Amino acid sequence: MTAKDKLSRSMPDDTAPRFNARESWRIFGIMAEFVEATERLKAIRPAVSIFGSARIPPDHNYYLLAERIARLLSDSGFSVISGGGPGIMEAANKGAYFGKSASVGLNIQLPLEQQANPYQDISQTFQHFFARKFMFVRFATAYVVMPGGFGTLDELLEAMTLIQTHKSRRIPIILVHGPFWKGLIDWFRDQLVTERLINPEDLNLIQIIDKPEDVVEAIFKHYESRGFLPLPEEHELMLNL
Repeated sequence: MTAKDKLSRSMPDDTAPRFNARESWRIFGIMAEFVEATERLKAIRPAVSIFGSARIPPDHNYYLLAERIARLLSDSGFSVISGGGPGIMEAANKGAYFGKSASVGLNIQLPLEQQANPYQDISQTFQHFFARKFMFVRFATAYVVMPGGFGTLDELLEAMTLIQTHKSRRIPIILVHGPFWKGLIDWFRDQLVTERLINPEDLNLIQIIDKPEDVVEAIFKHYESRGFLPLPEEHELMLNL
């Protein structure tokens, strides 16, 4: 018996129609998620998205560093967006919460790890990672990336890819704590650039900065000759993310 025959015997005749109906209704849920989040977040600009591990405890140097960066950004007039969970996300929200600007948490429903932290002025919960990631990019004036795992790397590479392919406007992408990122950057240079899988100038999409004050200064420097809001041509670009 072929695999195709086994599959046809194991699935009831009405499985495909019922599955397709569920998929169709799911699209409406995704649309609602995009619309609701866009309406709630449209007033928070300018904003900086901060990423990092959910597993970092409050007494860790990474946590304290992220909290300090977020507080400086908030006091400088930037809303701070994090993933809304524990660890670095909590540190970012906490720093912004006690600052002058809004603390925004984009929470995700997960079976493990993710619990909303209490330091959020605006809290939005998502079921779908892709909708949540869209909001991080859509409303960010800059990305600040702290040490983290797969999720942090996913957010970092998503932003780099969108900018590299001109699907998103150019924004500062700042990696904090050079010793943590050195191996990855060396690999980018030694493997990706050497084998011509990326262009050498693609590495200019990112900066490595260690001091909180320098993070804030780098963001202001990027925008010193223009405003923080998207230019007309960039706004059109963002509509086609």
